[in-house]
Amino acid sequence: MAAPKKGRNASAQSRPGRSLALILIAIAALTGGMFASGNTTPRLGIDLAGGTSITLTAQNEPGQPNAINKTNMDTAVDIMNRRVNGLGVSEAEVQTQGSDNIIVNIPRGTNSKQAREQVGTTAKLYFRPVLATDVSGAKASATPSPSASSSSSAKTGDKASPSASSSAKPSASATTQGRAVTDALKAGSSPSASSSPSASASSSASPSASASTDPATAKLQAEYATIDCTDKAVRAKAGTGVKPTEPTVACGQDKNSAGQWQKYILGPAEVAGTDIKKAGAVFDTQSAAGWKVTMDFTSGGSKKFAAITGKLAQNQPPQNQFAIVLDGQVVSDPSVAQSLSGSAEISGSFTQTEAQDLANMLKYGALPLTFHESSVTTVTAALGGEQLHAGLIAGAIGLALVVLYLVIYYRGLSVIAIASLGVSAILTYVLMALLGPAIGFALNLPAVCGAIVAIGITADSFIVFFERIRDEIREGRSLRPAVERAWPRARRTILVSDFVSFLAAAVLFIVTVGKVQGFAFTLGLTTVLDVVVVFFFTKPLMTIMARRKFFAEGHSWSGLDPKRLGAKPPLRRTRRASAPVDTKEA
Repeated sequence: MAAPKKGRNASAQSRPGRSLALILIAIAALTGGMFASGNTTPRLGIDLAGGTSITLTAQNEPGQPNAINKTNMDTAVDIMNRRVNGLGVSEAEVQTQGSDNIIVNIPRGTNSKQAREQVGTTAKLYFRPVLATDVSGAKASATPSPSASSSSSAKTGDKASPSASSSAKPSASATTQGRAVTDALKAGSSPSASSSPSASASSSASPSASASTDPATAKLQAEYATIDCTDKAVRAKAGTGVKPTEPTVACGQDKNSAGQWQKYILGPAEVAGTDIKKAGAVFDTQSAAGWKVTMDFTSGGSKKFAAITGKLAQNQPPQNQFAIVLDGQVVSDPSVAQSLSGSAEISGSFTQTEAQDLANMLKYGALPLTFHESSVTTVTAALGGEQLHAGLIAGAIGLALVVLYLVIYYRGLSVIAIASLGVSAILTYVLMALLGPAIGFALNLPAVCGAIVAIGITADSFIVFFERIRDEIREGRSLRPAVERAWPRARRTILVSDFVSFLAAAVLFIVTVGKVQGFAFTLGLTTVLDVVVVFFFTKPLMTIMARRKFFAEGHSWSGLDPKRLGAKPPLRRTRRASAPVDTKEA
């Protein structure tokens, strides 16, 4: 059995080039992805890039002493994140701190006053009737006429009904059967069922409507014709700053049209988010129609909802739909088949996540929380740059001392250690650059500190391996057998050490918030990379170098000179002599 084992080991030792090729291919692929994506530098945090840090403290509303809870705080973070990033600040960070604080970090280049106004106000949720809609979401080539054809296409949206079975699906010709947009706006608060479909559909309706169009309606129609909902900046402004009693133009994403953006003309708000008593996502087990959203209204909200749905149910699509508008953006636009009151359901091929998200928006769109601005701190890029400069100098000094120690103590082996450090540094930099847009990782000062600490962790792994090899040489073994015998023992020590470091980083990441998480994340990332580099680069490279004469014969500058290490005479395979047998006395 000994011979086959030896053969297998020899086969494994003779192919270290595979591991080296694998890690080099991985480095090339990651580097190519970095340049292809255009993200060639790590994303900087607020302490390095500069910006504004806002601390908001939640306060209970009168009569709701238990409103400050994890669910409400998480929902507030989601809404604030959507608001601040709607300003075009994709690098903004919104996170909870403790049980009642929310920290908003906004990098420089943003209107901090506008951002403070956006994140500090309670979210506004309204139900508005849909007057016209276009699934394309892009601006039209010409201003639409005030006839019903101004809505270029009808949308097959979600359905609102007291039961999953009652629904009305819009037809392709829906826009020619409803009222003219101008007439709908003149009707007041909502589309009226008394409008004559034939009058709006006739060709003679357009001139008369156009002639009587008031300036406000003409402005609204012009905005609808030119708005481009595919533009993120345009979407962020659409529907904001409009009074609930006024019609508006808004944008929303159509999940039934491969996620295309859709533009709307919406009537004045009929129901507010505060009129919803509760909402939830449930699975329809009776008809197996999938997930749906249920809503219960207050007594006043029930009356309002019954009035508007009664009017909408008599209209043709898309004017039988109402839009659920959160902070100016349409999050859903179900159609109505009959008057609804008290409670209602929204169904429409929801996934569980979509149903739960919509239910959360309905339930917490108007949050039962107000926020007090506890502090606002402005961080200048110059201050962060100075700190980064000092940190990089400290890191460079530490790295230089490590390299100097390796060269003096390990001599030729230091080439392997320095090359491994270089590979680890390249992988760390590339991954940081890629993780910025991928998961929102931002390089802050604590993260830089974590990367500097990782230099010592990585160097420690090399030292453990080298010392194991030198111990085997001291026992009288030649270099190649010494490398293979030392590796299992060194591997076990390295894995235990790195596991402890990774566990500490993971615990620190979980129990802390803010910038300390950046330190923990970087420490954990570099610890994992240390294992990868040692297994796929350092060990294979050491195996290849052991075949070179300079190292194999123990050159005085190789760091593996048997004489300098005080090695024993070479081990030889000889049969152990039998020990003399002492005569036992009686």
